[in-house]
Amino acid sequence: MSENVASSDSVTIALHVDGRAVRLTVDADMTVLDVLREQLGLTGVRAGCRNGDCGTCTAVVGGQCVKTCLMLAGRVDGARVQTIASLADGDDPSPVQRAFMEEYGFQCGFCLPGMLLSTTDLLDRNSDPSAEQIRDTLSGNLCRCTGYVNMVRAVQRAAKLRNPPTT
Repeated sequence: MSENVASSDSVTIALHVDGRAVRLTVDADMTVLDVLREQLGLTGVRAGCRNGDCGTCTAVVGGQCVKTCLMLAGRVDGARVQTIASLADGDDPSPVQRAFMEEYGFQCGFCLPGMLLSTTDLLDRNSDPSAEQIRDTLSGNLCRCTGYVNMVRAVQRAAKLRNPPTT
């Protein structure tokens, strides 16, 4: 029997969430989304469709953007998990957050956590993405309020804020 199994109905997991070590015993069929929201109170991770289509539940798990509604909590044992709460430095928004504010890249904000984490992930991998690459990255996050034009502009601005031209 695995060390991290408490019983047939529960599992004990240890992980780092937004830089904080956490050890929990949760129902074996609980999703990462539910652990983050219900067990840890991280409501910035949103519960939308619960079938992987909308992206509101996006978090970075083990260095990869994932839809947490599709992942069982037992799969994150030992992982590092980052939510939208990890983007800002105290009261100082990240360049990605600042760019979305400056370019009016959101309206109601429900999709925003997934958009910001997906953008951060994209810019970590590609410091100067094309508009097509940006749209492809954002396509995993549904927004019902905007036409995505300002979001694309926000990602382009974020790229410049993160990598200012040298003179």
